[in-house]
Amino acid sequence: MAEKSIDHAFMATSLTSSATDPTFAGALSFMRRRFTKVLSGVDAVVWGIPFDAATSNRPGTRFGPQAIRRASAIFDNDPQYPFNRDLFAEMAVIDYGDCLLDYGNHQEAPAAIERQANTILDSGAFLLTLGGDHYVTWPILKAHAARHGPLALVQFDAHQDTWLDDNRRIDHGSFVARAARDGIINPERSIQIGIRTHAPEDCGIRILYGHQIEEMNGAEIASAIVSHTRDAPAYVTFDVDCLDPAYAPGTGTPVAGGPSSAKILSVLQRLQQLDIRGADVVEVSPPYDHADITAIAGATVAMYMLGLCAERHAAALGGYQTESTS
Repeated sequence: MAEKSIDHAFMATSLTSSATDPTFAGALSFMRRRFTKVLSGVDAVVWGIPFDAATSNRPGTRFGPQAIRRASAIFDNDPQYPFNRDLFAEMAVIDYGDCLLDYGNHQEAPAAIERQANTILDSGAFLLTLGGDHYVTWPILKAHAARHGPLALVQFDAHQDTWLDDNRRIDHGSFVARAARDGIINPERSIQIGIRTHAPEDCGIRILYGHQIEEMNGAEIASAIVSHTRDAPAYVTFDVDCLDPAYAPGTGTPVAGGPSSAKILSVLQRLQQLDIRGADVVEVSPPYDHADITAIAGATVAMYMLGLCAERHAAALGGYQTESTS
């Protein structure tokens, strides 16, 4: 027991230290990272946005960040598959907690999210956001584009989210159209994967429909993504309803006919060449989940995002040896 720890999220002595909490106990930050608002020396930040006032069907994604954090406890200790490394050996990652929002003033939410995202991005850290419904991506995209210019949007989703609006609505189905219209994203370098619905506009974005990726393997899908973005700075947004409801029942607008979690994870692990400047995982709705199936899928996608960060970080440092933390 002398080498074991508990409540690593509060008791960690280093941002690059591994946790040994029991998976069933301890403070539930994302992957047991330290809960802190101190951004000095941080390489990546995990941040929750518990917001679901923009949903058009089943609510509940305000509980998404909690559920994803809880599910991430299974990733403690061992080198993370398929990266075969301790993700935190040399990459300092924190859990910044949640975005502060006034539940009674939804019109103020976009500015509040963007302002708090700016605080994190000002530190130079990579930002991984846990939603919340898909509307939260809109202010986050604005914050990233202010630093990197128009982004290549890589969107895993069953929906295009390109419905036009008056730029004032709080709606999770229109942020892509806004981003294209306002120059936040570069439609010619953007791509949507897993789409299984129709919208009036495609905004010039390439679409890989659900039936198309059913006929493709993970390597082929990843190759299509990387070749289409063509080295542009990219933002990856992952709506969990990209997955078939069999693999992600706990979401607001499930659509049958989607890919398995195994196929999409196979895609994600092959995106090392993508110049990812930020990412999010959204639309996990625990009230409609079963046995944490969707939360586990969302947490795994988020872990893969950090895994890609760790690989880029290792490459920048000249590589490091995989260490077992068992």
